[in-house]
This record gives sequence, structure tokens and C-alpha cells, in this order.
Amino acid sequence: MTDAPLTSPVAHPTHPTRRQLGLALLAAALGLSSTLALAAGDLATRPERLERLVIGTGESMLGVSVREHHMETGQSYRLVIEATGMQECAWVAPAFFKNAWLRKIEVGNVEIKAPTLTELEFEREGEAELFFVPIRPGTYEWACAGLEERGVTGTFIVQ
Repeated sequence: MTDAPLTSPVAHPTHPTRRQLGLALLAAALGLSSTLALAAGDLATRPERLERLVIGTGESMLGVSVREHHMETGQSYRLVIEATGMQECAWVAPAFFKNAWLRKIEVGNVEIKAPTLTELEFEREGEAELFFVPIRPGTYEWACAGLEERGVTGTFIVQ
């Protein structure tokens, strides 16, 4: 009986060589990267501007300019929230900000970079610009705390 080598330098017809496995993995990775390029969001582009949200409109000064904003996960957005100052507003959207990546908030000449947002309090007229990326689909409510019953509410719908 002779000692035969356990491995052979010639590939067995049904077992791929390391080179063939490497090429197959490379092809799969390239195919995956081209699929990812077709995703809806693209963080390499400028943030998409959402319609400005004005709080404190109408005769009652309790109206809002936009009730719904539609977005897609993985897309960068910027939203200006403007308060007319006729009604104090503690603007909150807790579920939304637990499911979005907050890049920054700009108020006047100040950039605020924080990992999360609890509330924007408008005591008088002013505006804040939010830069964010929704990361989870869903329907998320926003409101001026304490004014929900009076209709100062809206929805973010994320696909």
C-alpha cells in the first residue's frame, strides 16, 4: 500500500479551486454592490428639502401649513420648522427621532450636533432647520405638546 497525498494540486471536477471560489465571491460582491446602488436613499447627494412646516397659521393661530411629510429610509432630508410666534410651541416628535439619524440642527448662525432631539421650544417667532435621515419605515406623529387637542399635529410617513 502506498501513501497517496490527501490533497491533489489538480482540482476535482466537482470541487472548485480556491481561485474559482475567490472569483465567485468577487462576482457575488460586485452584483451586491450594483444592487445597493439602486436603493432609494443616497447619502452622497445633497439633502432633499421638505416643504417648510409653519406653525401658528390661520385666524386661530393654531393652524399648520403641512400635515404630512412623505419620506424614504436612507434618504437625507432637511426640514425648516417656522413658528409665527403667536402661540408658544414645544415641538415634539419622539418616535420619529428614535427612528432617524439626526445630522444637525441649524438655528440662526449656530449648528447644533447632537445624537437625538427631545423638543424644539418656540417661545416666540423663529425657525430651526433640521438635517436628518429616516432609518426605519413607519408613520410617526409630531405635535406641539399640550396643543394636540387643538389640532397642532402632523405626521411623518416613512416608506
